[in-house]
Amino acid sequence: MNSTIDLNMVNAYIPGRVDVGPATAAMIARRDALLGPAYRLMYEHPLHIVRGEGAWLIDPDGRRYLDVYNNVASLGHCHPAVVEAICRQAGTLATNTRYLHDTILELAERLLATVPDTGLGHLMLTCSGSEANDLAYRIAQVRTGGTGVIVTETAYHGFTDAVAKFSPSLGASVDLGAHVRLVPAPRLYHAGGADLADRFTRDVEAAIHDLRRHGIKPAALIVDSVFTSDGILPEPAGLLKGAVEAIKRAGGLFIADEVQPGFGRTGEHMWGFQRHGVVPDIVTVGKPMGNGQPVAGLLASADALAQFGKNSRYFNTFAGNTVSCAAALAVLDTIQEDHLVQHAAQVGKILREGIAGLAGRHEAIGDVRGVGMFVGVELVSDRAARTPDRELTTRVVNRMRDQGVLLSACAIGHNVLKIRPPLVLTPAQAGMVIAALDEALTTAQSSSAA
Repeated sequence: MNSTIDLNMVNAYIPGRVDVGPATAAMIARRDALLGPAYRLMYEHPLHIVRGEGAWLIDPDGRRYLDVYNNVASLGHCHPAVVEAICRQAGTLATNTRYLHDTILELAERLLATVPDTGLGHLMLTCSGSEANDLAYRIAQVRTGGTGVIVTETAYHGFTDAVAKFSPSLGASVDLGAHVRLVPAPRLYHAGGADLADRFTRDVEAAIHDLRRHGIKPAALIVDSVFTSDGILPEPAGLLKGAVEAIKRAGGLFIADEVQPGFGRTGEHMWGFQRHGVVPDIVTVGKPMGNGQPVAGLLASADALAQFGKNSRYFNTFAGNTVSCAAALAVLDTIQEDHLVQHAAQVGKILREGIAGLAGRHEAIGDVRGVGMFVGVELVSDRAARTPDRELTTRVVNRMRDQGVLLSACAIGHNVLKIRPPLVLTPAQAGMVIAALDEALTTAQSSSAA
C-alpha cells in the first residue's frame, strides 16, 4: 500500500499491522487480487457490512454500528421513501437527458427554489461531486478566460484530473497545479484573536496578486462553506463576504462547494453559503443529494453559464437519468416533510454540548465546534499550546469503531474528529456517540500513558 497516502489517513487499514483474523484476511486478499492496489479500507480492523438501516450499518453477525461519518446517506441508510422512489421509477423508465421527461424539470424547479433572489437560474446534473466541481471549473475557465484557482490549504474538491490538482488534502502524492494557490483556512481556535474575515480576505487578495504576477488569470475561488476537510470551521458567520468580493473584482467566479455542507446539514438553511450572506456564481452539490443513488450537479447563474452553453456541448450518459432524479426528489420531499433542517439544529446542539461537557474530564479536548449535524472535536497533546495530537486521534477513531460508533478525522494536523451523522440521528443516538467518545478518550489516553 502506498505509504504516502497511509500517512494522510488516520483511520486506514494497513496490512500486517494488526491481526484481522483468517476470514477477514481472506476477503481482503480476494479484494486486493480482484480490485488492484489503489483502493483503501477504513479502520485498523476493516468492517464487512451487509446491510444498512437508518443511522445503522450491520455486519454479517448482526452487530450494529452507529454511522456518524457517512453523510452520503443523509436521510439514513435505505430510507423507505428513497427506496420506493427508486424502485418505482426503475420499473417505469430509466433514460437520459436527450429525451424530454418531467422528473428532471421538477427537480430543477425544486432545487432552484431553494436559492431565491441569487440569480442562480440553471441546473446541470452530474453523477458525483467530483464531476460537479470539474464541470464548474470548466465553466469558470470559459466565462473568465482564466485558469487560476484559489482553495484552502487542506481542501478536498474531488478526484478527477483537473479537480485533484486543487484538492491538497489528497496528499503529497498528488501534485497541485501550477495554476493553483492555497490560502490558510480560517481556524478560529488558532487565530489568537485575529479578525478572521479580514485575514481570509487579505489571503485571497494575496493569492490573486501572486497568480497575476506569474501571468495566470484568476478563474475561481472555490470554497466548502464549512471548511469541512480543513477541520470543520463554521465560524464566524459572514466570513466569506470580503473574499467573494475580492475574487469577483478580479474577474473570477465564486464557486460554493456544497457537496458536504448542503441539503440542510447546517441546521440553519438548505445551503452552507447562506450563513455567510454571499451569492455564488456556481453552487456544486453531491453526496447527500440521492441518499446513496449517484446524483450530483451544479446550480449556476445565467451569466456564468452563457458562454459555456453557447460554445460547448454537455452530455453525460447517466447524469440526470430519471431514476436518480426521482431519488433526489424523494430526498427533498423528506427534508421538507420531516422538518430535517430544524431537526439537525436541535440534535446537533445536543451532540455538541454533550461533547463539550466531556472537556472537563479530558484535557485532550482542545475545542468542540460545529453547526447543525456537523461537529469537529480538536484533540491536542497540550491544551495551552494547542498542539495537535494525531496519534491520540487515530487511537480514538479506532477505539470508537470497536465500540460500534463510526467516525473519521480531518484537518491539517489530522487531529480533528469529523462527526457528520445522518440528518435523522436521534437524541438517544447522539447520547451514544457522547458516551462512546468518553470511553474512547479514557481508554486511548490510558494506553498512551502505559
